Amino acid sequence: MTTPQTPASAPHRPLSDLSPEELADFRTAKEEEYAALKARGLSLDLTRGKPSSAQLDLSNALLSLPTSTKDRAGTDVRNYGGLEGLTELREIFADLLGVETDQVVCGGNSSLTLMHQVLVDLLLHGGPGSDRPWKDEPVVKFICPVPGYDRHFSMLADFGIEMVTVDMHADGPDVDAVAALVKDDPSIKGLWIVPTYANPSGAVCSQEVAAALMSMPTAAPDFRVFWDNAYAVHHLTDIEVKSADALSLAAASGNPERPIMFASTSKITFAGSGVSVLAASAANKAWYLKHLAMASIGPDKINHLRHVEFFGSADGVREHMRKHREIIAPKFDAVDAALTGVLGGLDVAEWTQPTGGYFVNLDVLDGTASRVVALAKEAGIALTPAGASYPHGQDPRDRNIRLAPTFPALEEVETAMAGVATCVALAAAESMSS
Repeated sequence: MTTPQTPASAPHRPLSDLSPEELADFRTAKEEEYAALKARGLSLDLTRGKPSSAQLDLSNALLSLPTSTKDRAGTDVRNYGGLEGLTELREIFADLLGVETDQVVCGGNSSLTLMHQVLVDLLLHGGPGSDRPWKDEPVVKFICPVPGYDRHFSMLADFGIEMVTVDMHADGPDVDAVAALVKDDPSIKGLWIVPTYANPSGAVCSQEVAAALMSMPTAAPDFRVFWDNAYAVHHLTDIEVKSADALSLAAASGNPERPIMFASTSKITFAGSGVSVLAASAANKAWYLKHLAMASIGPDKINHLRHVEFFGSADGVREHMRKHREIIAPKFDAVDAALTGVLGGLDVAEWTQPTGGYFVNLDVLDGTASRVVALAKEAGIALTPAGASYPHGQDPRDRNIRLAPTFPALEEVETAMAGVATCVALAAAESMSS
């Protein structure tokens, strides 16, 4: 769960309560602070949610693995075959994702690649329940909860798929809005969601919302939910949220083919050399493997075995993620402390306190997000472009900024966020005094 942060004992008065003279004085003070910030000649980057070198170091033992060339069944992993991936690895991820092993396929280093493959196959061939390939539909649309993951949106845009937005709430997408959209429009073929510690809001899709998404009537007989559980085990507190069981909920509702689940170790082990996961109903899995067989004779089972030896079990993954938490949780605390120190009580911004994931969602005064990003850039602080969490990078209110604090060192996060907070305050003062 994530909520907007407003400190109980606010150190500042709301800017809207200031007189014109007081607001002018406030703006002058922030302009002076900003000039001092620029004079520091900073070069800091909060643009992408990448693991830091310290996090990558946690997995260095992978470099000396595997110690064997055979899996548990005695099959030589150096050879062709095994399109589903190593059984031992599938068992680990079935445990982590709360699904059955026979529902799981393990692939290469990128779950984004799996999503792309599934989308292409649906466009070219259609899926179970499709009347025809999606490419033959007059229009194809996806529902996109916002703010959301920019790479989902750019993939859809690349295929010319229209995007319809709904609000992302603390417990998941606005289910009433989704239900109203899918009920009568057969061109709406899918919904894309990060259900656990959503990018960028940190929201967690509740069991109730997940059940509604899996059971609601849809005009399209082959409506799909791309369930991108990228951060299912990326906890930032001792409370380790369990993801909703989308596959079981869908099957119980008579819509077993609706969800297709994705995950990976991209932010668990080595970002560029991990393993990816797809989980789906028997029909969806068979459909996916049928088309995958035209492109591959099997995944990198050596890397699969390497990860199996490294983790040992699902509990090994969970313990490994607690080590990640020790490194990155202080950085999220630093974001909150910096924003609270400068902006608390001004009523010009809201931000999330996520309990997991990789991002902090910052909403500033309407019409000022682009200005905040530009001010930060001039001061040597790189931020994700304003509006990146919306389709085509267009935030209609120009208020949303995604913050990614994991990659820089803690001291750099502290410095960068103090600077970002100054930029937010200055942009607000400019807007309110114009």
